[in-house]
Amino acid sequence: MSITKEKKASIFSQYGGAATNTGSIEGQIALLTERILDISNHLKVNKKDFSTQRGLMRLVGQRKRLLIYMQKTNLQGYRALIEKLGLRK
Repeated sequence: MSITKEKKASIFSQYGGAATNTGSIEGQIALLTERILDISNHLKVNKKDFSTQRGLMRLVGQRKRLLIYMQKTNLQGYRALIEKLGLRK
């Protein structure tokens, strides 16, 4: 269920430019999206896991704040990222 080091490095190299560039906004948003998808799949099986549901809402809020920041600072990059990740249909 958790994200391995290799998976994390591949996400940051794909979206953040380099595997060691863990501070990039694009990489952080992509990592949060991956974690949100994993937790969503967990909650489909375990419907009464309310503590995990609370954690999911926290992650969604954090991703939303990062997306708002990116939209204000880099609109072209924001549009490209949501297109890549399949967000906001």
